[in-house]
Formats: sequence, C-alpha cells, structure tokens
Amino acid sequence: MPRRKSVSLVRDIGVDDRFKSAIIQKMINCVMERGKKSIARRVVYEALDILGKKIGGGDAGACEAFEKAVAKVKPAVEVRPRRVGGSVYQIPSEVRTSRALALALRWIIRAAAVRSDKTMGKRLASELIEISEGRGNAMKKRTDVHKMAESNRAFSHYSW
Repeated sequence: MPRRKSVSLVRDIGVDDRFKSAIIQKMINCVMERGKKSIARRVVYEALDILGKKIGGGDAGACEAFEKAVAKVKPAVEVRPRRVGGSVYQIPSEVRTSRALALALRWIIRAAAVRSDKTMGKRLASELIEISEGRGNAMKKRTDVHKMAESNRAFSHYSW
C-alpha cells in the first residue's frame, strides 16, 4: 500500500442505459465475453423483457424482479480452506457484500448456460423465473454452499 495517497480499489462501472441500474450493468459485464458488450446487452435485455412479460409491470417490474432474484441467490457464508497442522480444514466465513453479488451473478450465468433453451436470453430469463419461485440451479448452488458451511461449523474457531 502506498504511503501518500489512498488507493481506490473499487472501480466505478456506472449504470446501464435502459434501466439505470448498477446491478444490471454488472450483470452485463459478467455475461460479456471477449469484449462483445453489445451482444451481452442484447442477451441481458432480452432476458429482462421476457421476465417483464411473465411477471408483468414492464421495465420497472422486470428490474425489481431481477434485483429480488439476485438478492435471493447471494450467499451469506462460504467455506475457505485453511491449513492447520498438516491438514486442511474448510472454515466457514462471512461473505463481503461485493463478493456475494459477484458470486450470485456468476452462479446465475453458469446455471443459465447449462439450460437447454434456444438462446442465452431465454435461458437467463427462465433461470431468473425459477429463482423467483425458489427453484433453479443457482438456488441449489447457494443451498449447497450454506450446507457446507453449516456442516463445517465445528472448525470456525480456526478463523483468525
């Protein structure tokens, strides 16, 4: 760390053009591959259009439903490996809010990618709809992480 100036570790990514939401902009950046941002925007906006039609309420309803779905998938705890005396323990620890958001978006995109719909926008929309109903592979991943942390709770005293 420098002695004179403080370092800004968090880079401002701004908000997206259509919904004016920072979370949707982060989702677009996570979907983007090889710098093709216009394609990523098209995919995410297609998913949000489908979500808005299913739920109702237009753009505002779609944005709100998307943010609720992401909030449902965010993990509260995770396990981190720590080497103690020759053996490696999985130690549960709390997740920072920025990491929780990054993990949630990553899990949603991966769960949507393995689905069998025609386009990525439709896959993403169906995954978001299932998350809002409490199902889906991203929700399963979150419950698996929480179960792992709960089962390794006995090792939490190693987290110093």
